[in-house]
Amino acid sequence: MLLWDGGRCTALTWGKRVAFGVADGGVRRCVGARGHACPAGAVVPARSTGARCEECARLDRAHSVAADTLADDPRPYHVYLAWFGPGMVKVGITAEERGSARLLEQGAVCFSWLGVGPLMAARRTEELLRAALRVPDRIPYAEKRAVRAGLPEASADRAAEISELHARAVALPAWPESLVREPLRVVDHVDVFGLAGVPGAVGEVSELVAGGVVSGELVAVAGLDLHLATGGGVAVLDTRLMTGWGLVPAPGDELTVPVREFRGAVGVQDGLF
Repeated sequence: MLLWDGGRCTALTWGKRVAFGVADGGVRRCVGARGHACPAGAVVPARSTGARCEECARLDRAHSVAADTLADDPRPYHVYLAWFGPGMVKVGITAEERGSARLLEQGAVCFSWLGVGPLMAARRTEELLRAALRVPDRIPYAEKRAVRAGLPEASADRAAEISELHARAVALPAWPESLVREPLRVVDHVDVFGLAGVPGAVGEVSELVAGGVVSGELVAVAGLDLHLATGGGVAVLDTRLMTGWGLVPAPGDELTVPVREFRGAVGVQDGLF
């Protein structure tokens, strides 16, 4: 679902046509921080996924678990392993009360909990597993979306790497005593995202531009990414690129914004988009 200024929502359903234009002559402005408008109304780069100026970005990260500014948070936290595609696994933490929301936001194709406990114990475990398993705690979105075209068809194959790493993780002896290990339960999001049987994406929108148009049939939604079927193949739009622009309705079936082709995409023609 897309949420617009003023509170209006647009439901995203498979087969729906997503079409909008960027106001001609417009510029992209900072979206502010923590519910407050940017006092400077600063212009921000078109390729920025945060759509915030330096000051608002600093304010937005204040009191952030990711920025290690909430060490006294009393809530219990889950430690998890998330899989995004072949050879691409990360370890992370999320508040237990959020359930799997964080994994859905990240576009995790499948995941399993590893343990649950106090924040600092979860953070220490995250660091332990990052070093011991040699898996990162962050993976750029561009890398996640590029591997979606090569996902194994069988759910067992998609779960294989997490299953192996989970067994190695829970066998480590140095876990904090306050963190309770959890059994392997792989949750697969392929059907939730609508990726089953969908043609692999051949490129991604790299930025929006004034006067540009985005139009395509929605075939999948993975995290913050819309997979849009266009005349030249499936292109991925990171919805964070839409914020800060003045957007208007757009008729027709066009994609007139810059698109970066994925390396090794099958059947990609010159000038595809």
